[in-house]
Amino acid sequence: MSIQRLCYNEDMLNINFIRDNKDLVQAAATRKSVSVDIDALLALDVERRELVTQIEELRAEQNQQSERIQNLSEGEKENAISAMKELKNKIQELEKKLDPILEKYKEMMLAVPNIPDVSVPDGDSDLENEEIKSWGKKTEFDFNPRSHIEILEALGMVDFGRGSKVHGFRGYFLLGDAVKLSFAIWNYASDFFSDKGYMPVIAPAIVRKENLYTTGHLPNEADDVYYTQDNDYLVGTAEVPLMGYYANEILDVQELPKKFLGFTPCYRREAGSYGKDTKGLVRVHEFYKWEQLVLCTASHEESVKFHEEVNRNTEEFIESLEIPYRTVINCTGDLGLGQVKKYDIELWVPGEQKYREISSASYFHDFQTRRANIRYRDAAGKIHFVHSLNCTAVATPRIMVSMIENFQNPDGSVNIPHSLIPYFNSDKLKMK
Repeated sequence: MSIQRLCYNEDMLNINFIRDNKDLVQAAATRKSVSVDIDALLALDVERRELVTQIEELRAEQNQQSERIQNLSEGEKENAISAMKELKNKIQELEKKLDPILEKYKEMMLAVPNIPDVSVPDGDSDLENEEIKSWGKKTEFDFNPRSHIEILEALGMVDFGRGSKVHGFRGYFLLGDAVKLSFAIWNYASDFFSDKGYMPVIAPAIVRKENLYTTGHLPNEADDVYYTQDNDYLVGTAEVPLMGYYANEILDVQELPKKFLGFTPCYRREAGSYGKDTKGLVRVHEFYKWEQLVLCTASHEESVKFHEEVNRNTEEFIESLEIPYRTVINCTGDLGLGQVKKYDIELWVPGEQKYREISSASYFHDFQTRRANIRYRDAAGKIHFVHSLNCTAVATPRIMVSMIENFQNPDGSVNIPHSLIPYFNSDKLKMK
């Protein structure tokens, strides 16, 4: 799909808002370290609108001439037809001039970031994210603990060597109890989040390209996504297909909020992480994830309320697994293009003596829904764009890293968190 046809609304972040708040939008781009020239965009917008106006005026004149020509004599018709041809040629010339301007305009509009919330701290990278909460005591051992790689390999639950042989770099096979543990986590997560009112959905993992523009993953993350020979794309999160579910539809306000729990296999090239986490299950190309997604009314207060809710849902899930964690608020330099505010939940990994991100919770206002053209009709009949937000529920196999390292025993076995025992049907991972 061409950029021109990408969206119902020509404005990624409403162009009227950008015109009226030029300095605010440029400041937001600076805070997010996004390179976009708002002055150049607005100058291009003036040129675009002038050409569109000229074309519309010529088309109106063309329609008038077409109506008049019916009442003309044969001699007068010849002159009128000639004039009509001139009008047509002028329109075609202007349209030819407009096409590259429109293409550039759309390209620049796609690069305009959303405005961060005032509560978001300034910073250049995730190193400047601020801890706002910690839960649980960092695990201490009275023996020499091992990494998840050593434990899983000793228990015959993973094969990285053959994984690399078959898949290549970052490849892995999960075996035996690791597979059973994955299903236990998925089934427990399905019950846990469903009980909170989120509807489970198995969503497509292969989507049309425009869906990644909708969510803001393209164009900036182009190097990190897989695509097919048909120019379809493999998703890195269920957020992408779920944001396409109601595309180009108008909901009734009484239907809101919509709360989804989406499950997909996920694919990421990890192109921007060369040399990072090259071993183990932390950063792999293929994984599985449950994702919370909410569509709500066009209210900042509603977005904030649900943002806190989805993040707290995942915190409670992690607490039920008894894994120490902390929550951070992401600084401006660690926000995505469309995100207004984001929290990360990070789990304690004893082998590395550090916290590792397991979940991100973000809200977007109408940034994504303008692109997807998802609207609702309020009680008075007025149409609005809904607001969207999302949060990781749980990602596997990454969660196994912290779970296995925190619950290891000196004999090499691993305790299963109490909440998972009914799903795993055993209280330990151990050598058969």
